[in-house]
Amino acid sequence: FVSKILVIPNYPDLLLSASGDSTLRLWEYKSGEEVYCCHLSSICGLETTKTDQKYPVSRITYCCQGAYVAILCDCIPTVYIFQLDSIAKQLVYRQQISLKHKIWDIAFEEMGDLWILEEDSEAPLQLYRPCDGEWKTVTDDKGLQKMSKYLQDNCMVFEGFVGSESYYSSLYKASFDNMAAYLQKKEERLQQQKKKRQ
Repeated sequence: FVSKILVIPNYPDLLLSASGDSTLRLWEYKSGEEVYCCHLSSICGLETTKTDQKYPVSRITYCCQGAYVAILCDCIPTVYIFQLDSIAKQLVYRQQISLKHKIWDIAFEEMGDLWILEEDSEAPLQLYRPCDGEWKTVTDDKGLQKMSKYLQDNCMVFEGFVGSESYYSSLYKASFDNMAAYLQKKEERLQQQKKKRQ
């Protein structure tokens, strides 16, 4: 399944898609040609101890200034930042921002500031600003302080989302080990056949 898509605003022939198979793909969508594929497990794998972990992307945001892409994987409290190389038509991994709480949403401002909304009643909003090619946390921004206070004062709005599970888990095929049930039924069949012969 495809979890998110984004047409790149300043490169309108390119489309970015994220899938349930833990891939981030770049397409020339008018021709239908895939031009790049990133397996998120190679990047996100260090964040979890589960070896069969899937990484469905729950959010993609883009900043035209610098051609940066930030993604958020479902239930992983980390933002992954890439840079679009429009000549080579690929995404270059740049940075990850790991937080302590589940992240609900991310958004870039026009000049590259990255806002992160997380499941934290004390500091629900984080602001990261690009500095020398790396995003660093900002704490003294008046807009951040004002928005954080507003969110704290109105935290009741988010109560239904606190502690919620993955929105994507039900989209995966469930596989069951039914060998034990099969062997039991086979044994019952064999016993019935024996009784019929007697």
